[in-house]
Amino acid sequence: MNMKKTIGVLLGCMVLQQAMSQHHQAIQVNIDLSGKAQTIHNFAASDAWSCQFTGAWPDSKRNQLADWLFSSDTAANGQPKGIGLSMWRFNIGAGSTEQGDDSGIRDEWRRAACFLGADHQYHWQQPAGQIWFLNAAKARGVQQFLGFLNSPPVAFTRNGKAFATKGLCNVSPEQYPLVANFLKDVVLGIQQTTGITLDFVSPVNEPQWDWSDGGQEGCPYNNEQIHGLVKAVDQSFRQHQLSTKILITEAGKLNYLYAGEDKPAKGTQIAAFFDQHSPFYLGNCSHVYKALAGHSYFTTSPRDTALAIRQRLHTTLKGIPFWQSEYCILGDNAGEMNGSKVDLGMDAALYVAKVIHTDLTVANASAWQWWLAISPYDYKDGLIYIDKNKVDGQIHDTKMLWVLGNYSRFVRPAAQRVAVQLGGNAEVKDLYLSAYRNKDNSLAMVVINSGTSAATIEVRGKGIPRGGMRSYTTNREGNLQPDNVNGHTLVVPARSVVTITQQLNKINSKQ
Repeated sequence: MNMKKTIGVLLGCMVLQQAMSQHHQAIQVNIDLSGKAQTIHNFAASDAWSCQFTGAWPDSKRNQLADWLFSSDTAANGQPKGIGLSMWRFNIGAGSTEQGDDSGIRDEWRRAACFLGADHQYHWQQPAGQIWFLNAAKARGVQQFLGFLNSPPVAFTRNGKAFATKGLCNVSPEQYPLVANFLKDVVLGIQQTTGITLDFVSPVNEPQWDWSDGGQEGCPYNNEQIHGLVKAVDQSFRQHQLSTKILITEAGKLNYLYAGEDKPAKGTQIAAFFDQHSPFYLGNCSHVYKALAGHSYFTTSPRDTALAIRQRLHTTLKGIPFWQSEYCILGDNAGEMNGSKVDLGMDAALYVAKVIHTDLTVANASAWQWWLAISPYDYKDGLIYIDKNKVDGQIHDTKMLWVLGNYSRFVRPAAQRVAVQLGGNAEVKDLYLSAYRNKDNSLAMVVINSGTSAATIEVRGKGIPRGGMRSYTTNREGNLQPDNVNGHTLVVPARSVVTITQQLNKINSKQ
């Protein structure tokens, strides 16, 4: 008996769990350009902590690293040279590097240099490796930049360190104006030194954690303290007529944005900062960016939990844009994927791809940002891995890098996510799809096939041309491997991530 079955989730949230019974039969993919969701702002990664060293490595090595991360160029055969990140996150250090062993941060690679020296003067080339990567990103076409603080400068902290004591906020209210003026000076100093204007400054990182173990720079805050610091930064930026916006709140977990059962003074941040009746309301600050940022750590498994958290987040935001501003694989993730041990291959990459997909299609994330662009550690925390050597070493790209590139390279700033629906006679398993219309009227559809069988798809939709498609496949055999698609049907290999691009007809540009 041949029973037709149509399966679809509005706006591209495609998670199909049935068994594939007729994998040779094409699965219809219907794109609805009129079904509009969020606008994409950027895809990014951060320079913490290795770029302070790799930025001074031999030219051949550091340029290869920069090409992988930032380049939108292609080789003669159409092979992308890099993943074309559209934003770069710059770690504004607190000064633990200058303190050396006295900093209390045991791992030298997790210390960070501060522009403001012990002599109370600014040294704009102090983190020279990081500055090199800033310039390298700009030279390769990156147009958005964000500076973030893990801790205020040690000159302004209560204990003179870049991490906290007993989980207490490490900066007093009297120092908020000094931290604010420091950030103003950093924006202007980087601009003068490199010609780069930081589009965003993030003054608080994961305020829910106590940051008292000396593992890295960090500072806890409750919502009242965040309110006080951000108001001071807003005032300084306004007085000096900076264009830089302030991004809040970089919550340690997504559920802290809408709840806070275990962190009563540090949770419910959507209401705390954007409810006009809240004593901590920041929505009327001219330089506060009207969006909320959170980190996807510890909320990605099991699948039903990941969906529930993101559905509630999207509902609670009520139209406020959401940035997923930091992620790598941490913890055991309900036994699905352990964060320890480097994985250069597709197991970790497919897990990350599904996290990106869920954040974009369920939480409606407008930005998706990775943690360590370059890692020397034996964890699943890096897009690229290096030897832990200050002056030179081996470099290794990962499939996690390239599956992020399946999004970042082709879904550009100002793209709009559009609706996708699956249908046809074939039943499928482990297929995830989302589609995006770029500002230049090109279409990018990302297909994740985490199953062990290939799937054949047929792309259709009003305003979708019947030809002219090109695919870019990341799997065990290659990274963003380009290919022309004959007609509108193609095979998505098992355990792969494929981006399909196509130029839409100009006549449909206003749909």
